[in-house]
Amino acid sequence: MCFSANASFTAGVVLTAIGIATIKKVQHPRQLLFASIPFLFGIQQIIEGFLWITLPRPGSIIIQTALTHLFLFFAQVVWPVMAPVSVLMLEKRGAGGRGLLKMLVATGVCVSSFLAWCLLFNHVSAQIDGAHISYRQNYPDALGDVGGILYVIATVAPSFFSHQKKMWLLGSSILFSYMISQVFYTHYIISVWCFFAAVISVSVYFITDQVKRTAIANSVNRSILITPS
Repeated sequence: MCFSANASFTAGVVLTAIGIATIKKVQHPRQLLFASIPFLFGIQQIIEGFLWITLPRPGSIIIQTALTHLFLFFAQVVWPVMAPVSVLMLEKRGAGGRGLLKMLVATGVCVSSFLAWCLLFNHVSAQIDGAHISYRQNYPDALGDVGGILYVIATVAPSFFSHQKKMWLLGSSILFSYMISQVFYTHYIISVWCFFAAVISVSVYFITDQVKRTAIANSVNRSILITPS
């Protein structure tokens, strides 16, 4: 995240706490991946907090490299797959829109695989630039702007094809935060957008709670229907 180590650690601790509370609301294993999003974002922010601490120390190059790779692993490998898969798992079998979500999962897998290869076989580094962390990645320009578009589609679009209430608000917020990051923080977009998305992921708690309430209501309604008068 941008700003400071304290801000990163604060965001990380708050998000992991909210993530644990969200996971406790899970009633079915298919909800677990989606519910764990705030927790994983919290871990990612804590990783960047430690990166803030180690970057000014030349003797910590090994730790810096490990933390940089770990942060980018979350940002570029985990999220393109986790976002569409977690939304798909919330959808009922046979529900309309699952075909599109499966296509987005395939898109996410392709983007994630390519970026994983880039992360493994190309030089990456991080440095503090004012009040931000800048990630330098010597990736091949094989996909160029197309790769960036596919990444955004894989991570944002699934929310718009979900039948869960208010899920589209989550996608809209993350998309808006991406545009803000792209316009005002172009050179720090990985760090800044991850922060915005992490903060917005708090809404996952309320969506998961809504899923739980809907399931309980449906269960009660079924019980009423089958109860003999």
